[in-house]
Amino acid sequence: MTHPYLSLTDADREAMLETIGVETVDDLFRDIPVAVRLGRELELEPQLTEQELTRHLEELAARNVATSQELSFLGAGIYDHYVPAVVDAVLQRGELLTAYTPYQPEMSQGVLQAIFEYQTVICELTGMDVSNASGYDGTTVAADACFVAKHATGRSKIVVTEATNPQVRQVVKTYAPGFGLDVVEVPHRGGTTDPDEIRRAATNAACVIFQQPNFFGCLEPAPDVAAAANDAEAVAIAHVDPMSLGVLEAPGNYGCGIAIGEGQSAGNYQSFAGPHYGFIAARSEFTRRMPGRIVGETVDAAGERGYVLTLQTREQHIRREKATSNITTNQTLLALAGLVYLSWLGPQGLREVGETCMSVGAYAKERLTEAGLDLVFPERTTFKEFAVRVGRSAKDVVRAARAKGVHPGYALGRDYAGLDDALLIAVTERRTPEDIDRLVEVLTA
Repeated sequence: MTHPYLSLTDADREAMLETIGVETVDDLFRDIPVAVRLGRELELEPQLTEQELTRHLEELAARNVATSQELSFLGAGIYDHYVPAVVDAVLQRGELLTAYTPYQPEMSQGVLQAIFEYQTVICELTGMDVSNASGYDGTTVAADACFVAKHATGRSKIVVTEATNPQVRQVVKTYAPGFGLDVVEVPHRGGTTDPDEIRRAATNAACVIFQQPNFFGCLEPAPDVAAAANDAEAVAIAHVDPMSLGVLEAPGNYGCGIAIGEGQSAGNYQSFAGPHYGFIAARSEFTRRMPGRIVGETVDAAGERGYVLTLQTREQHIRREKATSNITTNQTLLALAGLVYLSWLGPQGLREVGETCMSVGAYAKERLTEAGLDLVFPERTTFKEFAVRVGRSAKDVVRAARAKGVHPGYALGRDYAGLDDALLIAVTERRTPEDIDRLVEVLTA
């Protein structure tokens, strides 16, 4: 047995080859056809010592900038909400931090209960009947929802609004060929989606995906969009920000069949864009088509309450042709952070955070327009994000502002034609009026 910090010697290597029953390392690859072998050394940079490697990684890490170093108004799907200390205190407990898939319920009651409680919170937030144990992020759950809708309706057309997060749309399009789906986009009109256009596009569609609030931060006419989808017998799928659901109606209450979203804003740090957790919840009719796994409550032989993995629709566990997901795990630890955070806030706290975001956002829009900048969609109601024109290339504005210690937002021209001079600005409860004044100063200098 070799100590993990000691290098293997030639003698060690010879002993292992002798034990295996071959003469050389090349003999281990003799079953691989010569035509597919590389046949040369890998073109890698020279190896580094441990000290050199540590310095190299430190230099790479130093290129990242945290919100403690830079005043940030960057959102576009990942947000700078406050994460209370209690979240880390719970997540650092060893039985949760190192927990693996709870296949043995007699050994995993704590983790199973945490997942069950998470599912309950997500259902309460979204107004749905059932939630899975979480997904990878807010993009992959959108693709999963499309597959659920295809199974449920027997249709293959997917309608998604242009005002949905571009990364969500791209992931759906990436999955589409493998799922046998055709994706149709409905353009926005002045920052929101026309329900009549949805109604026309939804003919013979499996589902309609829309975001609320949408990528521009604007509130969609969500009940009308859902009704348009339902009129065409397509599944209405709302991609929602959990932090908005303290002040906005739950999607299950205005006709949606599935609710999905990125959970990062509820209890997760930005973490330089990941990892985070996605959520997916649905009406009870879709229970057996839900991706991933679902934890249920039961009683044990002694009549005591207990928790078990109730349904698992991934291909590892059931016949592949009946599987609804090829993702083989969920984000339990990060979803647990969401559970702790939402439990810490409670319904009133969630409402107060949402109201604060809207209030700070209103102040930011007022100050920026007073300073001479124009809102891109001035007639639209927003939640915690809004778009503003900065009079020149938004990318140039971002570079100039960051040199002054302020990240002013997301350059919308990266994803939308005609918006090269537009910034998407995000404000959360962490931004103060003084922070807004600093943003105005930087953008108008």
